[in-house]
Amino acid sequence: MNSVGDRLAVIEVCTRMGWHADQREWAELRGVFADQVALDYTSLNGGEPATVTPDQIADAWSTVLGGFDATQHLITNHLVTVTGDTAVCTASFQATHRLANPFGSPLWTLGGTYRFDLVRNGGSWRIAGVVMTTTWADGNKDLTALAAEARR
Repeated sequence: MNSVGDRLAVIEVCTRMGWHADQREWAELRGVFADQVALDYTSLNGGEPATVTPDQIADAWSTVLGGFDATQHLITNHLVTVTGDTAVCTASFQATHRLANPFGSPLWTLGGTYRFDLVRNGGSWRIAGVVMTTTWADGNKDLTALAAEARR
């Protein structure tokens, strides 16, 4: 059933993905994902989509995002379609990353869209797939490498 409650719960779990990453709440971040997650960040990083676990996501994101002074992932304009125990949520995003450094801009910001594929498990919605499509970027992309290096 495509209830307002389902729609709000789907939006909440998608929003929590960005919130927990920005707050460095890695245990809570793990909780928004299904046991296996199809991640596709190829529009930004190239390569191939991957199927990973919540632990692998939290470990990877804590290494890179955790090295920034601050990040802010704004996720908005949610469009939700619920079909039984599955849902698709598309949304716009803007992600700003800050890291003070002596060799360039301290900011890297990008924007685009997310497609979240969700499953209902035990009454709770969990993200089973994320496709991030970057449509624009501005600033210093080298900050990602500097942030990851800072965490090693």
